[in-house]
Amino acid sequence: MKIKLAEEKDFSIVKSITQDTIKSVYPKYYPKGAVQFFSDHHSDENIRRDIEAQRVWLLVTDDDVPAGTVTLADNEIDRLFVLPSFQHKGYGKALLDFAEEEIYKNYDKIVIHASLPAKKIYLLRGFHDVEYNIIDTGHGDYLCFDKMERDFI
Repeated sequence: MKIKLAEEKDFSIVKSITQDTIKSVYPKYYPKGAVQFFSDHHSDENIRRDIEAQRVWLLVTDDDVPAGTVTLADNEIDRLFVLPSFQHKGYGKALLDFAEEEIYKNYDKIVIHASLPAKKIYLLRGFHDVEYNIIDTGHGDYLCFDKMERDFI
């Protein structure tokens, strides 16, 4: 596998990984309105902006198949998604290892806003809760998530 900086030509791949993962995984954890809010938050505009700012990375398998993506903004890990068909194969761990390594080059603390499906993974990696958040989605539901941090060790 390799992790490469996403380019403008990778936009549709990054969008597909993000939206497909949200639509297949998040309904198991969140009500419909929260899933829609989350999907809207990861809009075309936001993904394009991050690609242009060179903050988006793409993981491709040894067979050159795009399987995951992560966005890094300063010391924050954002938009870390692995397609469901590639989950539980070490790709998420590889993306998280990569993201932590990149952030620790310039910062001594990592910040992440953890969704319910991913929180256990972050706890096992040494992240701790610093803030609990509830967002009224405007769709009649609420989106709950935790701000988590991990100090350089």
